[in-house]
Amino acid sequence: MLFPDYRPRRLRQNEAFRRMIRETKLSVDDLILPLFAISGKGVKNPIESMPGQYQLSVDNLVKTSKEAFELGIPAVILFGIPNKKDPLATRAYAKDGIVQKATRALKEKLPDLAVITDVCLCQYTDHGHCGVIDGQNIDNDASLDLLARTALSHAAAGADMVAPSDMMDGRVAEIRNILDENDFSQLPILSYAAKYCSAYYGPFRDAADSAPKFGDRRTYQMDPANALEAIREVSMDIEEGADIIMVKPALAYLDIICRIREETDLPIAAYNVSGEYSMIKAAEEKGWLDGKKVMMETLTAIKRAGADLILTYFAIEAAKELN
Repeated sequence: MLFPDYRPRRLRQNEAFRRMIRETKLSVDDLILPLFAISGKGVKNPIESMPGQYQLSVDNLVKTSKEAFELGIPAVILFGIPNKKDPLATRAYAKDGIVQKATRALKEKLPDLAVITDVCLCQYTDHGHCGVIDGQNIDNDASLDLLARTALSHAAAGADMVAPSDMMDGRVAEIRNILDENDFSQLPILSYAAKYCSAYYGPFRDAADSAPKFGDRRTYQMDPANALEAIREVSMDIEEGADIIMVKPALAYLDIICRIREETDLPIAAYNVSGEYSMIKAAEEKGWLDGKKVMMETLTAIKRAGADLILTYFAIEAAKELN
């Protein structure tokens, strides 16, 4: 089809036509709001590197979740900041841990809100790594039991879904087994299946106080240069029992989302991570771009690449725009 017989602009000339032929439609149903839970009451600590985001005590976390739910956001994902840390991350799987408390409060106050819990150890270990350490090494197999115990404690607290983010080999199978053995066979697993060792996580580590005290996470998080490896990681997690798989980060890995969409018919989640959020916020504060428009363009791009679900700190702002 060539000009002048075909004129693509014919269908761009008004908003009605643009709406009618729009290929990718972002919905509030696609959004998951990440929240940071901390001990105390009435606490709302601003996260300096993430403008508009806070560490929230359970009472304030419930208030923020209620606002999100009333805007139509179907789910939140919880990250915990414990009141003490140790080498074996004991507060990660404690019955009275901060995520467990927050989960129980949310299910009591907002029973129809889906509560997803992040399953990892880095916020709870005094060394900041996502598993048990042996000298300077991360002991993969010794970490699996602690991760499974953490997932089980979240399930017992009322979580609707657990989301292992540690990137230890075999952890999805370990979690699936312990859930099934304890009458939680109905509980789905959202696996951080293709999680890259990314510099975009910096602001999150400020928010969750989870930066490693030595080395980095490249021995267990993926090399940003690799794409075929992501397909192998996703395939492994699906075989081990994952119900939804995730790509993290989202914006710099749209090609990975697209490739995985071609490989699986399972739902795909993508994490619009802290660095992606904070860059837009910083540029908006400088007056260098229209923050709302860039936010919506970014989320639409993630959806267009093939994501069914988007974890984003923009969730409340985006829901207001969509509504």
